[in-house]
Amino acid sequence: MSSHVRYIDRTRDYYLGQGYDKPYEWAHHTDAPFTPLTKPLAESKVAIVSTSDIAIHGPDGERDRSNEFAVGNVYSLPSDTPVDKLYSRQEHYDQHATTLDDVNPYYPVSRFQELVERGRIGSLAPRFHGVYTGYSKRKTAEVDAPEVLRRCIEDEVDVAVMTPV
Repeated sequence: MSSHVRYIDRTRDYYLGQGYDKPYEWAHHTDAPFTPLTKPLAESKVAIVSTSDIAIHGPDGERDRSNEFAVGNVYSLPSDTPVDKLYSRQEHYDQHATTLDDVNPYYPVSRFQELVERGRIGSLAPRFHGVYTGYSKRKTAEVDAPEVLRRCIEDEVDVAVMTPV
């Protein structure tokens, strides 16, 4: 028995178990629009983009189910939100293999703050961006990705780091 989560196998089995006619198809792009850095990373502003459903605890610690910052499947939250105020509203994950108690695996803001302190990256963007998973490759490419790009341009971001969940 292996000690790692066989995520791809579990995802395929999950979709087939939900009654879909064919297994989940992973997005694949041979022409991904990656661009070389135009300045050193130590001088760059970095944005984190996650596919996790991240939210901020309310003033009394309650878990808010709304997201006033959302446009379609894209939302943004302030990057300087204290980590202990963040949580994931995600309910669809292997609860036997992991937890979502620590946000850093899917929104590594603490690690990036450390990189800023050490001078490895210039700064964090004022907002991080999330994309609710809609399971539509077309909508992600035609609607959600352009909205994330628009927000990154608005924040004068040099580098976007994707943390898919």
